[in-house]
Amino acid sequence: MNPEIINPLEKPTPIISPAVKIGNLVYTSGQIGINPETDKLAGAGIQEQTRQVMDNIKMIVEAAGSSMDKVIKCLVFLTDMKDYAAMNEVYTSYFASNPPARSCVKIDALAKPEWIVEIEAIAAV
Repeated sequence: MNPEIINPLEKPTPIISPAVKIGNLVYTSGQIGINPETDKLAGAGIQEQTRQVMDNIKMIVEAAGSSMDKVIKCLVFLTDMKDYAAMNEVYTSYFASNPPARSCVKIDALAKPEWIVEIEAIAAV
């Protein structure tokens, strides 16, 4: 079984692949609050960034032939746990029923100081 690179916007990805599909699973790379069409941060706040992160995940899993209702596991990285409730409000709106398993950890920082949330996902195809 050979892995298939999932790159919905077909942009060059010199560092990482947006996702890798192997068998009946797709693994996304950690998504940040950057709009992939504009390469701009969605906003300074946790809700704006979380919404963009989840939109990115949705775009990727759909490009892999899956959907948000087939996401089975997420890992959330937050730079400030005070943002948990606001992040969770947006995050849960993407899962109408049967939310996936999830872990959430606080980290010191992401690659840039303005990035405050990163989420990765695994989905069935």
